[in-house]
Amino acid sequence: MIPLAAISMDVSIGQEPVVTRFFAPLKDTLISWFGEGIVSTLGVVLGIIVTIIIGKFLLMLVTGFFRRTFSRSRKITPLMASFIIKVINTIGWAIAGIMCLQQLGINMVPVITGLGITGVIAGLAFQESLGNLLAGVMIVINEPIRIGDWIDTGSFSGTVLSMDMMCITLAAADNKHITIANKLVWSAPIVNYSFTDRRRVDMTVAVPYGTDLIMMKSVVASILGGYEEVLKEPAPVVEVLALDASTVKIIARPWVLPANYWRIFFRFQVDIYQKMEELGVDAPRSVLNVLLLDAAGNPVETPKNRV
Repeated sequence: MIPLAAISMDVSIGQEPVVTRFFAPLKDTLISWFGEGIVSTLGVVLGIIVTIIIGKFLLMLVTGFFRRTFSRSRKITPLMASFIIKVINTIGWAIAGIMCLQQLGINMVPVITGLGITGVIAGLAFQESLGNLLAGVMIVINEPIRIGDWIDTGSFSGTVLSMDMMCITLAAADNKHITIANKLVWSAPIVNYSFTDRRRVDMTVAVPYGTDLIMMKSVVASILGGYEEVLKEPAPVVEVLALDASTVKIIARPWVLPANYWRIFFRFQVDIYQKMEELGVDAPRSVLNVLLLDAAGNPVETPKNRV
């Protein structure tokens, strides 16, 4: 019986001649055709190509694994998942680039050492971009907005179409696309109207003094009760809001789904005006009375319809 160690030794020893017999003639042939320098260059180029292909393949496997994992997680938002995937891709290609440079014979130690000084210079030159990047990280971590939310930020409002680590794109009510840097979004108050599943619509009705307020409150409540979009809970609030100089203001506050906000707001304006016309309640309007006095301080009669 042949010892197992002897078999392993024979196999390990026997592998070298097989490899040598396969590659040595090929190398000698290429050297004889092109010269040793060209063959060495071709070897380096081939090594770089193989490194890029293997790196791309490994990155596809790793990012695919993380995408599947993030899609099943409830704690990872789409923006956070996109950010992590981009970081993995950047690190992976940076490692592949370093390996390619090493195959070219470049000593990476001084290069990596010099990145510290270069990083300081780049940080000063691209401080706005770095500010947007850091603001994007804060938006990812805190998640004040999501894709599809209707928000107000600064002087802009619209539906969030897309978000990345540099900017946010909004679709305004007139379908204009607004691109805002993350730094501006994070430094300004963010009002998210889609964060909850219901919104309160605040609408005022101004009536002249002398109007039966109990009757008007009942009219407003009946109009709101006829809207299917108005939620039953919490119940709509109809109360007297303020006593202005020439009108009494009644506030109506129904609760609706976010998608029905403007539909209820605009419909109510038409319905309450028509109801006031039916009841003979004058809609408030600005009236300017001009009184002319003569030298003695007596009112001066002026002809009507004078041009």
